[in-house]
Amino acid sequence: MRRKGSPKLEPLGQIIRKVAKREGLPLHAADLRLLNFWDRAVGPQVAAQTYPEDIRRGILQVRVSSSVWMHQLQFLKEDILRKLHDVMGSDSVKGFRFSIGEIPRLAPAPKPDAPPREVLGTSLLKPRDRRLIEESVATVADPELRELLKRVMTKDLLRRRIREKQQGRP
Repeated sequence: MRRKGSPKLEPLGQIIRKVAKREGLPLHAADLRLLNFWDRAVGPQVAAQTYPEDIRRGILQVRVSSSVWMHQLQFLKEDILRKLHDVMGSDSVKGFRFSIGEIPRLAPAPKPDAPPREVLGTSLLKPRDRRLIEESVATVADPELRELLKRVMTKDLLRRRIREKQQGRP
């Protein structure tokens, strides 16, 4: 028997959803996919200051760390929307609703003294390899695509150099 004025009983699943939402934890694979799409569309600097919460009626609800970031994102809406459509492969997001709130940290930040992954082993690259990479990507207009191509070409050449070194070739 419940007393008058006692808290309303709620299903456990609903309580878990509320706590996870409050703590900024993604619950479903769709939430993780949304995070991944958002991070790829906006880049690491904006992604660190924002958190995509949910899509409601085609409007992506995005939590922002400060009013300054919210103001800046208002100017970038169209560019972000276009990139998000490209990354998602659909135009299910029609717009954004930004709100200020705490941004959850889902992954630990990399150690500051650890070199970036792209730098590890680059000493194996020969000067002509570096020149080849720079010449190959020089005509690519999109800076993000240019950096991606550089990383891919660098990794490929590094693999070749490591294989050559293991086989005893100069």
